[in-house]
Amino acid sequence: MAAGFVSCGGNSTDSSLPEEAFVRVQGQDLIKPDGTKLYIVGTNLGNWLNPEGYMFGFRKTNSPRFINEMFCEMVGEEFTGEFWKQFKDNYITRKDVEFIASTGANTIRLPFHYKLFTDEDYMGLTSSQDGFARVDSVVAWCRDNDLYLILDMHDAPGGQTGDNIDDSYGYPWLFDDESAQNKFCDIWREIADYYKNEPVILGYELINEPIAPYFENVDELNSKLEPLHKRAVAAIREVDNNHIILLGGSQWNGNFKPFTDWNYDDKLMYTCHRYGSEPTADAIRGIIEFRDSVNLPMYMGEIGHNTNEWQSAFCDVMEENNIGYTFWPYKKIDSSCMVGVKAPENWDSIVGFSEARRDNYASIREARPNKELARKAMLDFVENSKFENCDPQKEYIRSIKLNVD
Repeated sequence: MAAGFVSCGGNSTDSSLPEEAFVRVQGQDLIKPDGTKLYIVGTNLGNWLNPEGYMFGFRKTNSPRFINEMFCEMVGEEFTGEFWKQFKDNYITRKDVEFIASTGANTIRLPFHYKLFTDEDYMGLTSSQDGFARVDSVVAWCRDNDLYLILDMHDAPGGQTGDNIDDSYGYPWLFDDESAQNKFCDIWREIADYYKNEPVILGYELINEPIAPYFENVDELNSKLEPLHKRAVAAIREVDNNHIILLGGSQWNGNFKPFTDWNYDDKLMYTCHRYGSEPTADAIRGIIEFRDSVNLPMYMGEIGHNTNEWQSAFCDVMEENNIGYTFWPYKKIDSSCMVGVKAPENWDSIVGFSEARRDNYASIREARPNKELARKAMLDFVENSKFENCDPQKEYIRSIKLNVD
């Protein structure tokens, strides 16, 4: 694959690469620049640029803004900002990407929060966010290790899901809010313009798991998904005709019935998710049938959190049905991932505060642990999250058809 990668800095304006330099769609397959088929096998860098509570051991405190607010209540805003900087600097590094490549993976999916590309308050920064710098680092690491990269907007303006995973206010306001839709399209246009000449990037995944099933007007919301896709695709194509665009179904990337048109662009592919159910083709029969009906690639962007036996069996099913996959996630506290982070001393006090009643100032004061011990535990978590201090989950890695010594 290395021969197919050309080093291009972001926002290159002095050179344009031909379409043949990028991964392309050919029927239900992805084709690499050298003309061979790309069957996606890899992992997700979840929690790094879109923190998720359970990956820290939290339950109730489960979205980026809830986590940030809890940390600020516990140790103060200034220290929380410094924690996030150190977290971003150390949670995922070149060593992690080198390890992923060493297992035989060929693709990384990178979830990110839209706020990384705005001047909104996010992960310790209140202006001049570092989204491009962070993604640039991953692009360089992937290029050096012959890996492809999928950019996944996991948290969209307004919220596309209506649950903790999109950092929303409990409803997918993106589909009702014109200003959020404009921002959504503008950010994707900016990202696409910056990376239009970067062949390491396989494609752009517009939004993760749109429209949770909880809402009475779910059919109305579903009807707005494809029109929004078309708006975003049109915005991207104003500046970038090279990259594939990935479209996920509604209701946890599982419902593809809202899609009626797959001919408005010649570089589309679809992405599904699956947690649980039997590890059989019948469990994803509707997904397979949709893929066959549109004759475009289908890719399992998220799968995992099950037994090693289940994962191995489902990998066989996906390979038999030409559905590539990236398991979720690469790293988290404890296990059920490629590398586990050890909980540091006194981390249980932070988990306890995250679960405690904190709905007024008195309850915050009553539940707050010793701030010095809490601050040390947070910094120890960062230290433990460094690749060299993590525990490779060897049986897990083998179960997803990757290799480890």
